[in-house]
Amino acid sequence: MLNTTMTIDEIHQRWMWQAIDQAHRAFEQDEVPVGAIVVHQDRVIGEGYNLRETLKDPTAHAEMIAITQAAEALGSWRLINCTLYVTLEPCPMCAGAIVQSRLPNVVYGTDDPKGGACNTLYQITDDPRLNHRSTVTGGVLRDQCRALLQEFFAEQRAKGKK
Repeated sequence: MLNTTMTIDEIHQRWMWQAIDQAHRAFEQDEVPVGAIVVHQDRVIGEGYNLRETLKDPTAHAEMIAITQAAEALGSWRLINCTLYVTLEPCPMCAGAIVQSRLPNVVYGTDDPKGGACNTLYQITDDPRLNHRSTVTGGVLRDQCRALLQEFFAEQRAKGKK
């Protein structure tokens, strides 16, 4: 159980560190270091990190893996009373999955200026034309999340990879 004297920022940081741990696992596997967890009633019920290269699957994003695990843990596709923590702003596919799974809260680390779909390029999770909307909080441990991505891509460039 979380300490009730913690501020909401401290709570978000606590969980984001766990998402960052997932991102480190992706980095170790030469995957883009994005990590995600789903929290329900003060416990992690889903976790994941990017596995697109490993699985040769364009849908194997951290968020998709964590959402799938969370749905299995709850025995329902409706992830009500849950919060998704992810190190990078979700893309359109993941934002769509967030809406479809009825996730009420999304907390992310750093913006994605090339593909962000919760705040930066699109606001899918807050689109009034859709049947569900999520509260989105960005910028939690932004510098740590951004630094991990920057380090990864610097290494990729040094290796001559895209």
